[in-house]
Amino acid sequence: MSETTSVAGLRALPYYLGGLLGPFGTLVIIPMLPELRDRFEVDSATISWGLSAYLFPMAVLLLVSGTIGERFGRRRVLQISLVGYCAASLLVSLAPTLTLFLSARAAQGVCNAFITPLLIAGLADVTPEARLGRQVGIYTSFQAAGGGLAPFVGGLAAAVDWRLAFWGTAAVALVIVVFTPPGERRVGADRPPIRPLLSRRLLLLGLGSFAAAAGPIGAGILVGLKTRDVLDMSPEAAGLLLAGGNLGATMLGPAFGGLLDRYGARACGVGSTAVVSLLVAGLGATDGVIATAALYALAGSMFGFVIVVFQKVGASIVPENRGGALSAILSFRFVGHAVGPLLWVPVFQRSVEAAFIGSAGLGVITILAVLGSVPRRGETVPAPSTGEEAGAAAGRYRRRRPDRRSAAPSSAPMSDGVASVAWPG
Repeated sequence: MSETTSVAGLRALPYYLGGLLGPFGTLVIIPMLPELRDRFEVDSATISWGLSAYLFPMAVLLLVSGTIGERFGRRRVLQISLVGYCAASLLVSLAPTLTLFLSARAAQGVCNAFITPLLIAGLADVTPEARLGRQVGIYTSFQAAGGGLAPFVGGLAAAVDWRLAFWGTAAVALVIVVFTPPGERRVGADRPPIRPLLSRRLLLLGLGSFAAAAGPIGAGILVGLKTRDVLDMSPEAAGLLLAGGNLGATMLGPAFGGLLDRYGARACGVGSTAVVSLLVAGLGATDGVIATAALYALAGSMFGFVIVVFQKVGASIVPENRGGALSAILSFRFVGHAVGPLLWVPVFQRSVEAAFIGSAGLGVITILAVLGSVPRRGETVPAPSTGEEAGAAAGRYRRRRPDRRSAAPSSAPMSDGVASVAWPG
């Protein structure tokens, strides 16, 4: 790895704006669904595909987007993706039919699949390993800010003209294009290694990310249903309550990253998932608005800690294909976000408490996945490119001789990265 330096000033701008753009573009349509429903003369169930049309193609493309960026150069792929995102945003605002609207939303999702993994992979390249957790924490804070701002900005835009929100996302994408961070195609990176992405450890991390998103860190939709159907809150009041969790994650992201740098991914992954699971289980039993708001503010903040852990590990687990590893883990996560409502909303209609307890229960799978994939601090592990193979996904390990044609690994240990000889934290 080349010598790394801290990210500061204008150099940080594209990283953090990119972190804000993805969640904002995903969620901005939620408060404007009535206006969109009237615009295209459809029912609520049909127009809600404006969210699914964005998420599903993004989740699928995330499986390969990082590797594509590593092969052709992150800077080039990011610029193409951001220009495409800008064009898709404008097309959303100008779409005369529902079919074209949903197609443009799908195009936004496809382009966004390349933004987050390549930006975080770039952060890992320009940040010393000892401070990477904090930088990823700041990035995650901007993601939380994007998710928190989206309902408010979308609602304000809907009151004037819903198209304004998409013109705004197009403008932000263009700003990032101007300040696109470096990331040229690496020598010998015509074919970034795919085999490490199929290692047992990476697949376990993907499973853990999926379970967390389908379970405890995806419980926001259950809280939203509870505020309206059980607590009988107005849409504005419910939006403020939900924003409380995003606010906590925004403010505490850097602190979570600092804890991750200090204590390592194993301890932080297990601890944060256990705490958030307990908080989510408790949300099913709260009676009043104040108790629900307070508990969700804590739970929402801890959602950010879990996300910081998985994104930091994804950025360091396969240094020779950072983008590929991170995008694969993110793909599992967004599939989990899409599946979670299908699992727990029907349960919620029968029993509010059972839905929250079931959602929290998936945190056990996340904890087991972290324990099975992230070694203890200081533990030495084999690199996936020379030990664990795609054929070992069922649990087998097999040894193979290192590829002498490949570049020698960096002598600097990678904290919480399985591609290093020593995994100190």
